[in-house]
Amino acid sequence: MAVIRLTSGDLVLWSPTALTEDLCAEIETLGAVRYLIPPNSLHHTFLGDWQRAYPDATVFAPPGLREKRGDLRFDADFSDGPIAAWAGEIDHAIMWGNRITTEVVLFHRQSGTAIFTDLIQQFPRGWFSSWRALVARLDLMTSAEPEVPRKFRLAFTDRRAAREPLRRILAWPTEKVIMAHGPPIIDEGQACLRRAFRWFADER
Repeated sequence: MAVIRLTSGDLVLWSPTALTEDLCAEIETLGAVRYLIPPNSLHHTFLGDWQRAYPDATVFAPPGLREKRGDLRFDADFSDGPIAAWAGEIDHAIMWGNRITTEVVLFHRQSGTAIFTDLIQQFPRGWFSSWRALVARLDLMTSAEPEVPRKFRLAFTDRRAAREPLRRILAWPTEKVIMAHGPPIIDEGQACLRRAFRWFADER
């Protein structure tokens, strides 16, 4: 989960995690929760809890989630165009063409931070045990630096659809990278992302 404070003081909650009273209290010291962002069709488990806690917050649906979670209220859908509520502060790109999930990648301009969910990952060695450790290593999930897991590489069956959003992502002046499955990258983020996606250019 990540919390982004807009210049207005309103908060954007990306990939909301398990809700607790302590967490809500801490978040509310930062500002008012106005937007809830599930970033793909896989990260949505706790979204309903946050929606009940903050019923006035606008919930954006990434591609595929509205159909999957008919029990939730979605106020808007992500598209390739900018979001008026935070235009000039947060950019986004939708990584089309992947059969596992369609991920919405965010970029916070002021901090120079790109925010990924599942498309790049870096678990520490020892995180997995037994046969899972072997699978994770073969899937590039425990590499020395962030990588796109092999299963996601293979799932990009429409490379043409993915090429333009990836070009936009790699053009962002990224300094830092936050990912749901790995430690944050605190410098040279753009170079890190270019290495993580070099396979895409090599296999075109």
